[in-house]
Amino acid sequence: MNDSTENKLFEGKLAIEGMTCASCVARVEKALKKVDGVSNAEVNLATETAQIQSQLPLDYPAFIQAVEKAGFGVAQKQIELNIEGMTCASCVSRVEKALKKVPEVIDAKVNLATEKATVTALETVHTTELVKSVEKAGFQIAQPNIELNIEGMTCASCVARVEKALKAVGGVSHATVNLANEKAFIQAPASQTQQLVAAVKKAGYEATLVTEQQPSLAEKKADEARLLKRDLIIALVLAVPVFILEMGSHMIPAFHHFIAHNLGTQNSWYIQFVLTTLVLIFPGRRFYQHGIPALTRLAPDMNSLVAVGTLAAFSFSCVATFAPQLLPQGTVHVYFEAAAVIVALILLGRFMEAKAKGKTSQAIQYLVGMQPKTARVEQSSSIVDMPIADVQSGMLIEIRPGERCPVDGEVVAGSSYIDESMISGEPLPVAKQVGDQVVGGTINQNGHLKIKATAVGQDSVLAQIIQMVEQAQGSKLPIQALVDKVTLWFVPVVMSLAVLTFLIWYFVGPEPSLTYALINAVAVLIIACPCAMGLATPTSIMVGTGRGAELGVLFRKGEALQQLKNTQVVAVDKTGTLTEGKPTLTDFEVTTGFNKDQVFQMLASVEAKSEHPIAYAIVQAAQDMNIQLLEVENFDSVTGAGIQALVNGQQLFIGADHLMQKMGLDTTVFAAQAEIMGTEGKTPLYVSIDQQLAAIVAVADPIKSSTYSAIQALHDLGLKVAMITGDNRHTAAAIAKQLKIDHVIAEVMPEQKVQSVQQLQQEHGVVCFVGDGINDAPALAQADVGMAIGTGTDVAIEAADVVLMSGNLQMVPTAIALSTATMNNIRQNLFWAFVYNAALIPVAAGVLYPFFGVLLSPMFAAGAMALSSVFVVSNALRLKAFQGPIFKES
Repeated sequence: MNDSTENKLFEGKLAIEGMTCASCVARVEKALKKVDGVSNAEVNLATETAQIQSQLPLDYPAFIQAVEKAGFGVAQKQIELNIEGMTCASCVSRVEKALKKVPEVIDAKVNLATEKATVTALETVHTTELVKSVEKAGFQIAQPNIELNIEGMTCASCVARVEKALKAVGGVSHATVNLANEKAFIQAPASQTQQLVAAVKKAGYEATLVTEQQPSLAEKKADEARLLKRDLIIALVLAVPVFILEMGSHMIPAFHHFIAHNLGTQNSWYIQFVLTTLVLIFPGRRFYQHGIPALTRLAPDMNSLVAVGTLAAFSFSCVATFAPQLLPQGTVHVYFEAAAVIVALILLGRFMEAKAKGKTSQAIQYLVGMQPKTARVEQSSSIVDMPIADVQSGMLIEIRPGERCPVDGEVVAGSSYIDESMISGEPLPVAKQVGDQVVGGTINQNGHLKIKATAVGQDSVLAQIIQMVEQAQGSKLPIQALVDKVTLWFVPVVMSLAVLTFLIWYFVGPEPSLTYALINAVAVLIIACPCAMGLATPTSIMVGTGRGAELGVLFRKGEALQQLKNTQVVAVDKTGTLTEGKPTLTDFEVTTGFNKDQVFQMLASVEAKSEHPIAYAIVQAAQDMNIQLLEVENFDSVTGAGIQALVNGQQLFIGADHLMQKMGLDTTVFAAQAEIMGTEGKTPLYVSIDQQLAAIVAVADPIKSSTYSAIQALHDLGLKVAMITGDNRHTAAAIAKQLKIDHVIAEVMPEQKVQSVQQLQQEHGVVCFVGDGINDAPALAQADVGMAIGTGTDVAIEAADVVLMSGNLQMVPTAIALSTATMNNIRQNLFWAFVYNAALIPVAAGVLYPFFGVLLSPMFAAGAMALSSVFVVSNALRLKAFQGPIFKES
C-alpha cells in the first residue's frame, strides 16, 4: 500500500434492515469490521444506519455480504435512467462501467434497445451522482417530464414570465407553459420539483404537481365558469344602474333633466360611487389581487392593465365627486360607469372563455371515460367486482357481452368480436379467440370472454394514449416562438403607450385635455390585453390533437403537427404498410428430375425454422396440405440473400436470384415464370438441392383494400408518394404500377433505408416516412416526420413522431389534412390576435380623432378585448368537426 492511500480514510454509510436490539448492533459492527480495510464501523439502532471508515476504497458488495451473513439486510433501491446518445454495444459497456464507478452502486445493466439503465444501489446514493458519471462518460440523461398545474395565468405575457422563472431553476433543460390547459411541462430532475413550484410562486402564480386525483381541465373550467357566472351576475346587477344613470343622462336629454331635478347630479354621482366601489371590491377584486403585485414586481400582465385602467377612471371620478376644486376648470366629470362596465364586460369574456376552454379537453375526457371503474375478477372459483385500481397483472377477468374490457389482456377462454374503433378508428369489430390480445376500454360485442390481465394502470395502451395526447397538447410549436418574443415585452410597451397617449392628449389635445387624456389612456390599457395572443396557438393544438386521437391519429410530438403540413413526399415501407404483411403461397414449380411433393416437403421443413413472413406463407401452405415436416440440421441464414440447411443429408439453399447466381447456378430456365410473377407483384424465390437448381416458389403479399384510395387521397393533396422496400425491383415496380406510386426504391437493406430517406429529402424537401417494423425505426427517426402504424412494433412506435392506431393507410392523408387544418386555424387565430391589437391600439389612442372626430370608449374597448379571446377559442373549437378526406372506393 502506498503512503497516499495509507493515510487516507474512505468513509461510507449503509442503511441496515432487521435490527431490533443492542446485540443486533454489536453483530453488525463485528461483521463489518471483518471486511478487509475497515478500520471502524459504528451502527446506530435509532437511525438504522452504519457509518464505516476504511483504509481501502469502499467495497460495498463485500459490506452487503458481511451484513447478510450476520443475518441482516442492507436497504437498496433500483433507479431507472433514460440514456441518450448510445449507438452500439461499446456505448453500453462505457455507460455500465461509468455507473459502476459510483461507490454506492451495486450493479448496473444498460439496454441499448430501450436506451435505459437499471441501477441497483444503496439507499444513500444520489441520482445526481449517477447523472454526473454518465455525462462524464460522454452521454446524456433524458430528464423526466415534470408536469405542473399553473393557476393565475391570464394572458401570453403570463406564460412568458412563468417559463422564464422555470428556466432559471438549476437543472432545468426544457420548460414549456400552455395557457390553454394551464400546465407547465418541465424536463428536470424530480428532486427539483419544490424549487420549480417556489419559482412559479415567486413569479406571482400558483403551481401544484399534477396527480391522477386532481380534477380535469374540463372540471376546473366548469368550477371556474360557475364562480365567474356568480361574479358576472353581481357585476351586471351593480354596473347596469351606474351605466343608466351616467350614459342615459348623456344620450337622452329628457332623462338628464329628470335626474337633475328629481335626484340631483351630485346624488347621482354618490350612488354611482357606491355601486362602482362594490363592483371593484367584490367581482373585480381578482384583477387587483393579481395585477397590482405583478406591477410592483415590474412584470405587469393583463390584470395589471385592467387594474391600472379601472383604478385610473375610478380615482379620477372620486376626485371629481368629493374634491372637484382640485381639478382644472371644465374637467369635472365622472367615469364610474367606465370602471364598472369594464369589469363586467371582462368578466363576461372570461366566463365565455372558460366555458369554451373546458370543451377543448373533451377528447381527453372521452378517452378517460372509456375505462370501466370496476372489473369482474375470478378469485377462489368465484367472480368478484373489484375496483380497477386494484386489478393486477396475471389476474383472470370475465367480460360479458356489451361490457368494456377493463384492462389490457390475453384471451384465455371464449371467443367474441371486439369493437376497437376507439383505439384504431376502424368501424368493423375484430374477431378475438384464445391467445389474442384485447385492449382496455374496447367493447365486447356478443360473446363471453375470459382474459388474463397483461397491462394495468399506467402501462395500459389507453393510459399511454392519454399520456401521448396530453404531451402533444402541452407542446409548443416553432410558430409559437415569435409570439413568445413579442408578448414578453407587449404589456410593458402597452403601458408605455398609455402613458405617452396621456401626455400627448394632456399637453396637445383640446379642452378638457385632462378628461381626453384619461379616457384615451384607459382605452389603450384595456384594448391591448394580449389574451388572444396567448390562446391562439395552444387552443388549436389541444383541439386538433384531441380530434386526431378520436380519429386514431396520435401526435407523439407537437412539432410534427406543424411539420406535417409542409410534407412534399410521403415515403412508405411496403410490407405491412401497403400490403397485409401476411404473404400467401401462389406458385411452386420444380425442374426436371425433382419430385414436386418431396421438394416442397424439404422446402417447408427448412422454412419452418425461419421467422420471415415468406416462410410463414410456405409453412402455412404445408399445414393446409397436412405435410409432415422433416428434421433439419445446420440451419443458417445467408445475410440479405436467403437461408441454408441440411435435410436428409441434402444441402438446401433458398433465396433470391442473386443467391443462385452467386452459387454459379443458371436460373434462366425459370426466366419466363419469374417475369410473369414480377409483373403480378409476386416475390419469386429459388430452391437449390446439392448445388442443383430444384424449384421456383412465388409468394404474394396482398395489397390492403384501403391502400388504393389512400394513395389517391395523397395525390389529391398534391403530394408525391415513394415506396422504399427490400423486395426485388420487379415486384416493387409491379406493386407501384398497380398503386400509381411516383418513386420506387427497391432492394434496399434496412440500414440503406435511412440513405433513401436522405436522398428524397435532398431531392424534394420535407419527407414523411410511414413504416411498421423494427427495421423501419432508423428511417422513421431520419424523416422530417415519422409515422408508425400502431399495429407495428414498439420500437417503430417509439421512433415515430405520429402513431396511426390502425393499419389503415387512409390515416396518413387524414393526419396530413388534420395538420393542415390545425395550422390554418392557428394562423387565423394569430392573424386575428395581432391585427386586432395592431389596428385597435392606435384607434384607442385617438389617432382618428383629428380626421373623423372618432374616439374609442373604454367600455367598447373592454367589450372588444373580451370578444377577441372568445373568438380565438371558438375558432379553435371548429376543429372538433374535422372529418378528413373523403376516400373514393377502389
